[in-house]
Amino acid sequence: MDPNSGFWDMTSPVVRDVEVTRTARRQSAHKRVSTLPPQEDTLANTLPRNQGISRIPSLYRHTFTSLNRRQSDVSAILASGIRSPRLAPLTAFLGNLPSVTSLDESNWSAAVSSPPSGLFTDVDPSNVAEDVSFSAVMLCEDDPGEAATMSIYFDFLYTFLKHASNTVFELVEEYESICDSHVNILGKIVSRATPGLQKFSKTASVLWLLQQEMVTWRLIASLYRDRIQSVLEEENAFEIASLNASEKTVVDTLFQRDSLIRQSQLVVDWLESIAKDDIRDISDNIEFYAKSVYWENTLHILKQQQLISFIGNSRPLVTELDPDAPIRQKMPLDDLDREDDNRLLKFLFTLIRSGLTDEAQRLCKRCGQAWRAATLEGWKLYHDPNVNGGTELEPVEGNPYRCIWKISCWRMAEDELFNRYERAIYAALSGNLKQLLPVCETWEDTVWAYFRVMVDSLVEQEVRTSVVTLDETEELPREHLEANWTLEKVFEELQATDKKRVLEENQEHYHIIQKFLILGDIDSLMDEFTKWLSKGRSILPGHLLRFMIHLILFFRTLGIQTKESVSVEVLKAYIQLLICKKHMRLIAFYTCHLPQDQGVAQYAEFLEGITEFEQRHHCLELAREAGLDVATITKTVVENTRKKDAGEFSHHDIAPCLDIGTTEEDRLKIDVIDWLVFDPAQRAEALKQGNAIVRKFLASKKHEAAKEVFAKIPQDSIAEIYNQWEEQGMESPLPAEDDNAIREHLCIRAYLEMHEIFNEWFKHMNSAPPKPTLLRQASFTEKVAYEHKEKKYEMDYGIWKAHLDVLTTEVKEKMYNVLLFVDGGWMVDVREDAEEDHERTHQMVLLRRLCLPMMCFLLHTILHSTDQYQECLQLADVISSERHKLYSVFSKEELRKLLQKLRESSLMLLDQGLDPLGYES
Repeated sequence: MDPNSGFWDMTSPVVRDVEVTRTARRQSAHKRVSTLPPQEDTLANTLPRNQGISRIPSLYRHTFTSLNRRQSDVSAILASGIRSPRLAPLTAFLGNLPSVTSLDESNWSAAVSSPPSGLFTDVDPSNVAEDVSFSAVMLCEDDPGEAATMSIYFDFLYTFLKHASNTVFELVEEYESICDSHVNILGKIVSRATPGLQKFSKTASVLWLLQQEMVTWRLIASLYRDRIQSVLEEENAFEIASLNASEKTVVDTLFQRDSLIRQSQLVVDWLESIAKDDIRDISDNIEFYAKSVYWENTLHILKQQQLISFIGNSRPLVTELDPDAPIRQKMPLDDLDREDDNRLLKFLFTLIRSGLTDEAQRLCKRCGQAWRAATLEGWKLYHDPNVNGGTELEPVEGNPYRCIWKISCWRMAEDELFNRYERAIYAALSGNLKQLLPVCETWEDTVWAYFRVMVDSLVEQEVRTSVVTLDETEELPREHLEANWTLEKVFEELQATDKKRVLEENQEHYHIIQKFLILGDIDSLMDEFTKWLSKGRSILPGHLLRFMIHLILFFRTLGIQTKESVSVEVLKAYIQLLICKKHMRLIAFYTCHLPQDQGVAQYAEFLEGITEFEQRHHCLELAREAGLDVATITKTVVENTRKKDAGEFSHHDIAPCLDIGTTEEDRLKIDVIDWLVFDPAQRAEALKQGNAIVRKFLASKKHEAAKEVFAKIPQDSIAEIYNQWEEQGMESPLPAEDDNAIREHLCIRAYLEMHEIFNEWFKHMNSAPPKPTLLRQASFTEKVAYEHKEKKYEMDYGIWKAHLDVLTTEVKEKMYNVLLFVDGGWMVDVREDAEEDHERTHQMVLLRRLCLPMMCFLLHTILHSTDQYQECLQLADVISSERHKLYSVFSKEELRKLLQKLRESSLMLLDQGLDPLGYES
């Protein structure tokens, strides 16, 4: 950056050639006159709100022309081997993301949820009506600050994804720009709101948070650009200044080789840029009157005293109007002039505080105080380019008597006769910290004072040890010239201040963050994050959490080590925030930055709350695009849901209860299978998880719920499992786990089919047509009617009996299919080489003990009820068979009950004249 060009130049001569030729008169006590006339460079035109901080320190910026040749693109700053941790390509991830303005998960009105993307920027005058309309909508919100900044969560993710790792500083600058646009819109909302309402105090809090975040990103960009460059540039690459070097050359070399002073000046520049953001608002509310002479009211009174003989005692005033007269004579100015001076000096200090020394000089000149503008010129470092010879004579820069000027400034700062802001101005120019601090009311002001004085002290130390000068009769105080400054010392002094406001602001989240960023102490910053999270994640503002996680991602992109455990906790907290705010489209991306096992658990926990089928599918697509392990996640979701009920298997009784009702918890277990049917590659897992859920339902006699789970599994699942195995080119049998899951699935199908046909049989059995009855003394008509009813009954009974026989045959077949299930029996694995699952094995054994005895009792009931007594006794042969060993699943009590029922069937055979086994005697 050329030191003689543009707004950022703090070294060019300020006193213009154009002079104010006539005295401006006061027009009205209520009329305000602009500080800067239209024909000159106005403050508003020269103060862009989002101007980035130059790497060249403002105080000694003219010495840094060589540093401007450093490349600003981080592509050459970052090593080629450093890669961004972003796991998903931008085009893939953003393909399913909505525009900034269509986040349907927000709960604000349609007018707010879909504003144009350019809405959160400075409003063009041609669009004032639209801006007013938007603000009106925001004012109706319960929490307008939160509603107006809802899209910022998506904005940050979109910005992060579209930037590569070699443009990380462009990313940070865009973060700042996003915050600035939201600060603008919130400022409009707050300015148009009714004061005192609770919801607007919340909006003001959000506004403050985003302002602090904005300037923190600005600090990060400035400091870490310099730190990365410093790491890559070798220290010996900088030349050592020659013995006869000028002040400018010496300081130029100092700033190039010493990162402490360079980064301290960057902090000063940063703090000045913060003050510069608000300078327009300050200047709009302060009156200054252009004068060709200063103290015109005092001058007028003195002239009147010379022309008119005053009667009585007049108020004593200065008798001379040179700049030193009030101090020398210890006499006051006129009240109006003194008021103007006080106001002018306060604003001059504000300009100095904002790094606008040239604007301060212009203002002095405009107000008729060109002498004061000259006093602000003497800080410039001396440099004579003609010392080493040359073909052309070049102009000399700076102040050859800068030391004398600086001592004079120090004395003025110490003199209590001067205005406190005038003393502060010269204290800032001379490095007099003691006199500068009294006017610094805020944390930013105080830090600025310390760092500015530190830079000044380090520069003076270097100049006095490196520049050959004539012996000075007087010097600055020894404690200033020999101070041993460090960054840590500055913040230690800050902690020891007696100003209550500064002490309170020391504890604010962003000021703590800014402190550790300046110190470069990332470990301590991570420790602070841990303290904040330990107090409760819900206590931290959402925007602060968003900043914290993007700061961690910034460090990861640069390859800066952070404490992994803290980073994980911050990520988890932010993911929980996104879940609470229902930003479903953003969750997958941040989850992918967690360690794989924790990422799976976190995303699975999130998916448990998603119930809509289409939303589930969309969330899985986002997870897949973000690089998450979708198969493991869906498996975890199902397992978490089905394991929430840890109750034991309940024992059946022999009562033919049709079913037990399905609860809401059961419904969750039924619907959770949907997570496994989106991807055909997960059919085997769908079978396994479906089997596990059905086992629990069968044990609880919740057969309808079990049927619903079974229906969730696509009918082609078994074929799909075999097809996928063959497509992989596998000639060996299926894995034992898959093979056993398929067999269990078939066992469950057989059992559910049996249960369904039994329910139908049971209902039909209890719906026999009623047999008509005839009264003893029935009339002829009643007898005729009875005959007709009897014929109809016989017909209905025949139909009913025929259907009952069909159902009986079918239910017997289905029951025997279960009792005599092929290859080892029902719910018995064939493959024994599978990985051992104790819980599954235990449940299958229990199901055999719960279901098979009950089924035998039901079968006996069916046979006995349909007069098939001989088959009832044949059932004993089936149970006692060594081939199937069904007797092993009966308890002694159950066997005793079964024998009792068989005895009843034998008695019925005996009543029919047959032997106890149903054969003819």
